[in-house]
Amino acid sequence: MSTRAIMVAAPRSGGGKTTVTLALLAAFRRRGIRVGAAKTGPDYIDPAFHAALTGRPGLNLDSWCMNPALLAATLEAARQDVDLVVVESAMGLFDGLVAPNGARGSPSDIAARFNIPVLLVLDVSGQGQTVGAVAHGFATWQPDVQVAGVVLNRVASPRHARLTEGAIQAAGLPVCGTLLRQPGTPLPERHLGLVQAREHDGLTDWLEDLADKAERELNLDAILATARPLPENLLPDTLLQAPNSQFTPLNSAILQGSSPAPMQALPPGALPPPGQRIALADDAAFSFLYGHLALFWRQAGAELVPFSPLANEAPDPSCDVCWLPGGYPELHAGQLAAAEHFRHGLASFAQTRPVHGECGGFMVLGEALEDAQGTRHRMTGLLGHVTSFARRKLNLGYREATLLAPSVLGQAGTTLRGHEFHYATVVETGADAPLAHLRAGDGTDLGPCGGRRGAVSGSFFHVLACGHPASPPHSGWSHTGSS
Repeated sequence: MSTRAIMVAAPRSGGGKTTVTLALLAAFRRRGIRVGAAKTGPDYIDPAFHAALTGRPGLNLDSWCMNPALLAATLEAARQDVDLVVVESAMGLFDGLVAPNGARGSPSDIAARFNIPVLLVLDVSGQGQTVGAVAHGFATWQPDVQVAGVVLNRVASPRHARLTEGAIQAAGLPVCGTLLRQPGTPLPERHLGLVQAREHDGLTDWLEDLADKAERELNLDAILATARPLPENLLPDTLLQAPNSQFTPLNSAILQGSSPAPMQALPPGALPPPGQRIALADDAAFSFLYGHLALFWRQAGAELVPFSPLANEAPDPSCDVCWLPGGYPELHAGQLAAAEHFRHGLASFAQTRPVHGECGGFMVLGEALEDAQGTRHRMTGLLGHVTSFARRKLNLGYREATLLAPSVLGQAGTTLRGHEFHYATVVETGADAPLAHLRAGDGTDLGPCGGRRGAVSGSFFHVLACGHPASPPHSGWSHTGSS
């Protein structure tokens, strides 16, 4: 039987998409259905909850960062050995850049490209029959995006349920569930979103309770019936034709001129592994590695060797590159400052092999980090900058980075697509050369970013994929929607 898919979407962030997605995954898994999941747009936190439920890597689908071949390859990975893929949308269903249709970074791009029906979650608090107009607008806004059903969220009373359900039915759409409002916050949050899945001791019990709520308040049979089989051929040969059937890992060969053995082919647009054996910082302070990067690196033949800086562990000296992902070092700055074995081991590693840090990893590569109280903590000092979480400023958005020199990310001139999402600021720049030149998703020039010194590099930029020209519209419809 073909794998089916459904997208859980809403008009805005905070409308209940994650709760409904997790409820569906938990309830369907309890029924013996093999479930997989993906998240549209750049996000680490929600896919980690997906992974906790499905036992599979949390994956992302982003139509601005990822070209059609990479999108197809990632969705193909998400559907392997599962009966149902639940795609959770980011932001509002039609939100994205003002760019060609199919390449705006909007959830609707993914729904239209892969013909995935949408389950629309509407937060009806403070509304009555008006929700019918909202649902009708979403159902008719873009002809190639099908709203197959509606879940009403935060319903206050039986009378409120009757009013809102009648309005949705009058709009010609089925009501697939009515979630009653409940006091309290289902999951705690912090400055970048939900507290990480790995930090919840009671997560299993909470998810079981969520499955119970889904059985009581959602029409699971109707929702499953709206899911549509994914196309059999997600990976057409024309999309996956690459100039070479093999590639060279981006390890110290770039910096030292050696010639490592080629590895297996990657989908076009996928970031090559930075090395053959990758020492990967992995704990509560360093957890933001995109699932598709790790998946395709492993499939290409690379080995990921995790270590925990918070446990005072150093990178395995048998590895040929070290990668420090983003995360929450600002919450653990004192513990990291005291981790002398980690700091000395990383410094020794960096003398002969590349070390790269993204966002939180970049902060730890600097001289010091100020926590929220303004206390300054010594970091590794492999780069010269100082960052502060006390002097916060939100930096959020799509980014295209052009490398200014060879690094583990590619040769000079390579373009990469990804995003920034951080509150920390650089308060002392240091004297290191910049890593890349940055542009916002709308083309605004943001200037140089990051730093590099010898084989050490880093920036606040999170990479999702190698750069690519904007994809042409996949249909004749030309409305740009929200931005």
